[in-house]
Amino acid sequence: MIGRTALATALAATLLAGPLAAQEVTLRLHHILPAQAYSAANFIQPWADRVMEQSQGRIEVQVYPAMSLGGTPPQLYDQARDGVVDIVWTLAGYTPGRFPLAEIFDLPFIAANAEQGSRAAWRFFDAHLREEFADIHPIAVHVHGPGHLHISAPAVRTPDDLTGRSVRGGTRMVNRLLDRLGATPVGMPVSQVSEALSRNVIDGTVIPWEVTQAFRVAELTGTHTEFLGDRGLYTTFFLFAMNPETYAEMPQDLRAVIDANSGMETSAWLGRVMDEADAPARDAAMARGNEIVTIEGAALEPWRAAAASVRAEWVDAMATRGVDAAALIADLERLMAEEVSR
Repeated sequence: MIGRTALATALAATLLAGPLAAQEVTLRLHHILPAQAYSAANFIQPWADRVMEQSQGRIEVQVYPAMSLGGTPPQLYDQARDGVVDIVWTLAGYTPGRFPLAEIFDLPFIAANAEQGSRAAWRFFDAHLREEFADIHPIAVHVHGPGHLHISAPAVRTPDDLTGRSVRGGTRMVNRLLDRLGATPVGMPVSQVSEALSRNVIDGTVIPWEVTQAFRVAELTGTHTEFLGDRGLYTTFFLFAMNPETYAEMPQDLRAVIDANSGMETSAWLGRVMDEADAPARDAAMARGNEIVTIEGAALEPWRAAAASVRAEWVDAMATRGVDAAALIADLERLMAEEVSR
């Protein structure tokens, strides 16, 4: 028979455990990359670990890489919006035309490095894109470093060298750029690149150096054309986003943990991780004996000229929606310049 003291102690423990248990939160984080990919290993998992540590274990973040919870990469945004999962990392451009203002980041020769570009991306998002993404709760937005061309031999030195070559692009605007450069664009998520290259479905792909190792691109191509200068060939816009109802239903002090790991500095962290991965991936391609062609200075001019119509067409398309796209480009370029000079 339990004594009065023991019974009182057990009752007190039960009463104390009730509210604590009610405040415990499990967040399922779903993304496209293999767990060993640099960004997954050096941002996504550390972010999850940080949130769990700062919440003293009251928030558990379960990370599901490589689309392991099902669906396709273009469905990730809706998985977060609809509460199928709690957090996603995805590209806005995986759903072509759905986020037209965010396509500004895919325009040619607008990209700085990833950390600078990601700081500018958060500032631009805060000023211009919140309405476009009103059905998710943003944790961070970012861009990757300037994208480059990775292709089977022969190497590409001028736009003319792309004629008749099939090249994967990740978004509608990047595929439009490839078309203007003379390639045959093939749209697909990055997760399909390895198989497409190995089966000769495509001759090459445009991606930043940082992700080439995760998808064996150097092994499957053999030549690389990189574009240097203060603005890269292209970049694209990523979202690290949460279901808004999940966020709203969390206790205030746990929302504060999410808030402390959101915003510009978290966006910059993501960009910095991508920048850090570029050099090792490039070194790995060189170690394989792959050919690397560098386009810079005056050699960039034919590429800029071929790509110019992509910007003009986007400005015209936005005008039909009543959007002053030229002003948006000017504002983004101002933000990029401020971050580059920081």
